[in-house]
Amino acid sequence: MSPTPAEPAQEQFRKLNLTLFLPLLTVAGVFTVAIDARTWWHALVLGAGVAATMTTFTRWAAGEVLRVALPCLLVTAAVWPFGVLVVGSPAAVFGICCVGSHVIPQLSRHRGAAIAALTGYVAAVGAMRLLVSTEDVPGVLLQYVLVPTGITVAVVGLMFPNKRFYDVVDELEQAREREAELAVTRERVRFASDLHDIQGHTLHVVKLKTALAQKLVDSDTERAKQELREIHALVSETITQTKELAYAQRRLNLSAELENARNLFEAAGIDVRVDREAEVDQGASELLGQVLRETTTNILRHAQATRVRITLSALSISIVNDGAQRAPLPGLRGLASLRQRLAADGGELTVEQDDGQFRTAAAFPHRLTARENR
Repeated sequence: MSPTPAEPAQEQFRKLNLTLFLPLLTVAGVFTVAIDARTWWHALVLGAGVAATMTTFTRWAAGEVLRVALPCLLVTAAVWPFGVLVVGSPAAVFGICCVGSHVIPQLSRHRGAAIAALTGYVAAVGAMRLLVSTEDVPGVLLQYVLVPTGITVAVVGLMFPNKRFYDVVDELEQAREREAELAVTRERVRFASDLHDIQGHTLHVVKLKTALAQKLVDSDTERAKQELREIHALVSETITQTKELAYAQRRLNLSAELENARNLFEAAGIDVRVDREAEVDQGASELLGQVLRETTTNILRHAQATRVRITLSALSISIVNDGAQRAPLPGLRGLASLRQRLAADGGELTVEQDDGQFRTAAAFPHRLTARENR
């Protein structure tokens, strides 16, 4: 059974609101109807306002309040004057107050005008109570105008921070989704780079060895057979490395890469010299091996080299070759990709061309500083 994907935080908050507040609003609405209604049709009209309120809250929790905004506003807007003029219930403002406070913050524009219209409507309808009751004017104004209007303004005001909170949660969810997509993209780029390292390097070596075998097939049959055997072994090894890459099991061996580079340069008639100043740190070995492999391929493909010097230290490698072209070398996108990967791991890649020599160097200066401070 596959695991259920994590629920978005916004959806969790909406469910929590439904669980906590819907029962409270329902109880408050039913209680108001039970207290104020004196006949069955009073209960029916006031109940319609409570039903509209519950519908609004439920749709708001689902993020779809604007779909039911207009009918619910019309129902609760009609219940309020009914409560003021017929039932004599200041609590009838409950519906228009709740519906308005949930709808207005969701509007894309004219929110200020909507707040003014809502509070003005609540106050004006409340003042209409004076048409049927003039015995206690201050009490009527307090009960039907000041208190309902004040509650409406307060509840609407409280819903704006709530709306901002949901917006922030939504932004965080989107940022998390973008980060996940970026991580997938980075992994695809890494995989493509590794695949290029394996197959691009191998194909070029196969090309060189095949050309050499063609030259030797008539003059030195045994040597030609040996080259063909090496080609077969190289292709088999590449297939294995590709499988390991696909299953995230591939690890470069710097010593093997160094020996491979030496053999390739010697086969191409290039004098190669290797200087080991120290044993390479295990944590830097794989990336330095990738730099050596990519540089070896570039030298064989793009330079007319006669000499190559490889220098290794604990946390760095330097490859210098002659025969560099005067113009910038084409097709060095592999080194550009490696520069990004080294930088992500705290390393630096330097590429220099001067007076016919090309130098590629990679180092981890921060790790070196840490080693010296220990």
